[in-house]
Amino acid sequence: MLIDWFTVGAQVVNFLILVWLMKRFLYQPVLSAIAAREQNISDELADAARTKAQAHQQQDAFEKKNQAFDEQRAALLSKAIDEANAERSRLLVEARKNAAQASSDQAKALIDETQRLHDDLVRLTQEQVYDISRRVLADLASVSLEQRACEVFIQRLRSLDDRAREALSTALKVASPQAPALLRSAFELPVAQQNAIQTAIDECFGQTIALEFQILPELVSGVALSVNGLKVAWSIADYLEAISTTLQARLSKTEPV
Repeated sequence: MLIDWFTVGAQVVNFLILVWLMKRFLYQPVLSAIAAREQNISDELADAARTKAQAHQQQDAFEKKNQAFDEQRAALLSKAIDEANAERSRLLVEARKNAAQASSDQAKALIDETQRLHDDLVRLTQEQVYDISRRVLADLASVSLEQRACEVFIQRLRSLDDRAREALSTALKVASPQAPALLRSAFELPVAQQNAIQTAIDECFGQTIALEFQILPELVSGVALSVNGLKVAWSIADYLEAISTTLQARLSKTEPV
């Protein structure tokens, strides 16, 4: 059997041309499409992976923020509770303190009021005794009693100790008609008694002393010499004051109810 090499060659050439045409117009576009598809799928998978990663990151960030929020909320709640407890304790302490202070103030006010009433009673009793005694002695006063008061005053003047005499002498040296020493009495002294007192004072201090005679009923049958804040005196009022002081001391020892 004879082989037609021309036909074989033509068929080979046609086959090669067919293969080239198929590769050129069929396989290549298909392969390119497949490659593009694979690339798209790969890109989509990469996008999905990135999206998933971002989602995980966002979820982690959200969880962290949520955890931080929970911690902050718990801290604020704990702080609020502590502050509320502290304020409650402070208010309780202040309330107790105010209650104790109010009770103490009331007790102190009651004690003060009781003491004031007691003191008023002591003072009133003292004043009544003093006033009654003064009135009785004033009613009993007579010329002889007043004369005796002047004599006792002169005796007291002459019995001054050296220190008192020196101090009174220094004060009397500056006395003058413009600023005389005051000789007060509970009654108007007769001229004879004025002269007797004047003579006694002049002799006692070795100089003529300018005197101004005044009447002072509060002395209660007494005589008093005063100059520049210094005084020598005798009066029944001294005894009344002693009685009053003793009475006040005894009443003061009685505790108020």
